[in-house]
Amino acid sequence: MKFLGPFKDHFYSLLRLMTGLLFLQHGTTKYLSFPVTKYSGVEPLSLIGAAGMVELVGGALVAIGLFTRPAAFFCSGTMAVGYFLEHLPNSFFPILNWGELAALYCFVFLYIAAAGGGKWSIDALRSRAP
Repeated sequence: MKFLGPFKDHFYSLLRLMTGLLFLQHGTTKYLSFPVTKYSGVEPLSLIGAAGMVELVGGALVAIGLFTRPAAFFCSGTMAVGYFLEHLPNSFFPILNWGELAALYCFVFLYIAAAGGGKWSIDALRSRAP
């Protein structure tokens, strides 16, 4: 589908934005209780609370494209740790251990860490400033 080729930079920025926003909601439910889920109101010093802070701050930074590479790398590592600690002990197969989302986030964030903020990002605006 060559007709989409000219839009690849725009689609990448949309991927980064939506990944950040979707990740951010995991942090908002833990720290802001919005939306309310079984994870709302977690203990900040717990492992889930620490992950929630990465989701909240890292998701916001990736979404707006500020310090995108380090934020995405940190989010990727958090998802890798989450997968190995929470999901892998239940089964080797992600479809059986409910770890598909953690694995997917891990690799999408790793790609974002390598690719950077893209055209529609604060990082791009900062690099153009005199």
